[in-house]
Amino acid sequence: MIPLKNKKKNLETTVEEMRDFSVTYIEKYAPSKQQLRTYLLKKYLKFGAPGVKKNEIKDLIDVVLSELEDTKYLNDKFYSNSKAKNLVQRGNSINKIRNYLMSKGIDQKFVKETLDKIKDENEDQDFFSALKVCKKRRIGPCRAEDNRPLFYKKDIAILARNGFDFDTSKRAMDLSKEDYEKITRLF
Repeated sequence: MIPLKNKKKNLETTVEEMRDFSVTYIEKYAPSKQQLRTYLLKKYLKFGAPGVKKNEIKDLIDVVLSELEDTKYLNDKFYSNSKAKNLVQRGNSINKIRNYLMSKGIDQKFVKETLDKIKDENEDQDFFSALKVCKKRRIGPCRAEDNRPLFYKKDIAILARNGFDFDTSKRAMDLSKEDYEKITRLF
């Protein structure tokens, strides 16, 4: 244990320790800046560092995060793009992707850039994502023709809970089985 009177040495070891924890956490989870800040705050406020005040810990965390951003270990723009790409592949709507990125503490400008990039790559991304959800959940055009009218409201509700607007949901639900098969061959 480091004596309390050697406060400068204690702060340096705390910063080094914090940097090591951060790098290990980044390697394992690839977090956003806000997620890493929350992790470090919880870790150091729970256990605390001897001789370091709680408000100093926040300043130390900011120093470590800025160093990690400068060395390109931590990049919210890259995080935003990679998570959005993964969510698009899984069939999530643009609204759901936006909400997910905002909940992870990504800056609004990075979220907007990412969503604009998705919309530029495919103008009707929500429609294709809705078809992926239909395929995964076996609803709408994937359902047997005689059951489709019975489950129409339920299927629309499933798409709404996945973040699709009514027009997109209705377009996906009104698609015939033949047209659906033609479209799914494209992706």
